[in-house]
Amino acid sequence: MKLQKQIEDEVGFQLAPMIDMTFLLLVFFMVTTKISKEQVKMDIKLPSASNAVIPSNLSERDIVSIDGQGNYFSGQTPMTKKELTAYLKERFKNYPPLRLYVRADKNTPGKQIKELMKMASEAGALNVIFGTYQD
Repeated sequence: MKLQKQIEDEVGFQLAPMIDMTFLLLVFFMVTTKISKEQVKMDIKLPSASNAVIPSNLSERDIVSIDGQGNYFSGQTPMTKKELTAYLKERFKNYPPLRLYVRADKNTPGKQIKELMKMASEAGALNVIFGTYQD
């Protein structure tokens, strides 16, 4: 009786799925970065502060802007006070936690900023930061 030696198949590593996954992640991050940068392109003159710190990652924050006349914007979309309040509440309900990046023009009336902070707290915002330029 002869014993045949079994030929073992070489175990290989599938490279094609890894390349596909890499390209999918690359496209995802390129698209989300572009959206975040587009929301900040409004013509708002931010105030300056000596202790200002530029946030490194804004991708997990909703951007709310207030222009010099006190008009509210979510990203680049103009909103009334009522619409913004409803948006923030809906955003918190569907995708908690609510974190905001507020960009207020240096000529924005303080009353508008106070109203925005009240809306944010009523909606459940956990973390609110303000955009400034560093002196």
